[in-house]
Amino acid sequence: MKARVTVTLKNGVLDPQGKAIEGALRSLGVEGVASVRQGKVFDVELLPGVDAARAEAALKQACEKLLANTVVENYRVELAP
Repeated sequence: MKARVTVTLKNGVLDPQGKAIEGALRSLGVEGVASVRQGKVFDVELLPGVDAARAEAALKQACEKLLANTVVENYRVELAP
């Protein structure tokens, strides 16, 4: 089983890296970009036979403790068979 954890900044939190990417895209001539928000993606491969509910709970705990700063970031856990 594989999982993807996506971490993004909460709405209203300043994203200087996203602004820098937005400016770089404009300077490269990329048209139609209104704004950019930067985030993180973690692809996690789980051991065979791991129960989906337990895996999701463990990954949420990992987000709370390490992968995301929950003061300023949201996270989403998606499991794929």
